[in-house]
Order: sequence, then structure tokens, then C-alpha cells
Amino acid sequence: MGRGKIEIKRIENANNRQVTFSKRRTGLLKKAQELAILCDAEVAVIIFSNTGKLFEFSSSGMKRTLSRYNKCLESPEAALAEYKTEKEESKAVEILKDEIAKLETKQLQLMGKDLTGLGLKELQHLEQQLSEGLLSVKERKEEVIMEQLEQSRIQEQRAMLENETLRRQVEELRCLFPLTEHMVPSYLENQHMERKKALVNNGVACPNLASNPSSEKDSDTTLHLGLPIDVQHKRKAPERETFSKNCPMALL
Repeated sequence: MGRGKIEIKRIENANNRQVTFSKRRTGLLKKAQELAILCDAEVAVIIFSNTGKLFEFSSSGMKRTLSRYNKCLESPEAALAEYKTEKEESKAVEILKDEIAKLETKQLQLMGKDLTGLGLKELQHLEQQLSEGLLSVKERKEEVIMEQLEQSRIQEQRAMLENETLRRQVEELRCLFPLTEHMVPSYLENQHMERKKALVNNGVACPNLASNPSSEKDSDTTLHLGLPIDVQHKRKAPERETFSKNCPMALL
């Protein structure tokens, strides 16, 4: 059985009116969405209930649709031209998105991922691309290594030239001051010279026993005469006493 005709007038019962509003509002918004999807139309629906609540639907954004509506009211031709331009731009954007998706898929395949949908020829082509890319990478790597070696060689030559220049400067300084190394004696030489001077100054009053030839002659004479050792010590004793009196530094 078909549904009977309903008289189009305000529903007096508040409960029935609210139920009918909810059902028809949902159906209207659903039909607007289907119209936008199926027919590629720009649809906008604005609904205010009797209580003041807002319900809306827009396929391309409410502000964009309203601005387009206002422009169309002012100048329909300009609005139509702008709409065509926007359509072309949106198509170009969709094309670019598709290309980006294809490039991302190809990148994943070059990395060895997402290979399930490829056939034998596609896999062979991918292998060839990878081989060519690997050869290019190796050639570039060799070029970089050679450039680094060349830079290292240049730096080495510069360092050698700098060393040679410094060596020549040192030789020139040595030629300008040839006697500086011999004019300044060392600390040990100074001490040795001071000791010699002190011995020479004290040698006039206190002769050194080690360098006294008379002691050696006395010992030799004693040996030749066959004197006993006690006589020799007695003879040397007064000499040592006189030496110690005259030169107390010798005892130290």
C-alpha cells in the first residue's frame, strides 16, 4: 500500500512537530551529501530550528560557498570565470597529488619495500635502475676521494714550503749571530772556573799536598834508605800540623 498524502501545514502537536523535524532534517542533509558526491556539485544547507539551534552542511566549506554566492549575486559572469579557474586549479592539485603518490611508491620500491604487485619485467627494470644508480654512486665516491687526496697533497706542499722558509730564516739568524753560543758559558763551566780561581788564590799560602812533589820525593827516599814506616809517619806528622795551621780550609 502506498503512503497517503500528508497535508502540508504546521503541525500543532509539539512532540509530533519535533519528531518530524528531526526525521526530515536528517533526510535533507543526507540528500544534500548524495547530491554533492554523485553530481560533483557544491551544496550548502543551513537550517535553524524553532528553538534557534543551527544545523548546516557544506560540501566545500560554508564560508567559501557563501562568498561565492555573494559574488554571484554581484556579477554572475565574474563568479562563473572564477569558479572555472578554481576548478582547473583543483584538477591540477589532484594530478600533483597522484604524481606524489606514485613517486612515493617508486621510492619505496627502490628501497626494497612494497614489491608485491610487481611482475617479472618490472622487477628486472627495477634491478637495472638500482645497478645503474650503484655505479653512479661509486663513481661519485671515487671522485670525492680523489678531490680529498688532491687537497691533502696541496696542504702537504704548503707545509713543506713553510718549513723550508723557517729553516732559511733560522740559518740567516745563525749567520748574523755566529758567536752567541760560545760567548755565554754554561752554569757548570762557571762553577768550575770559580773553583779554579779559589784554588789559585789559596795556593800561594796553602799549597796542595796532592800536587806537592816534595812528599813524593820523601816517600821515595824513605823507600831507598830502607827506613821503617814509623819513621816516615813521624816525619810527615809535623808537616801536616804546620799545613793545618797555615791552611785550615784543606781539612775541610
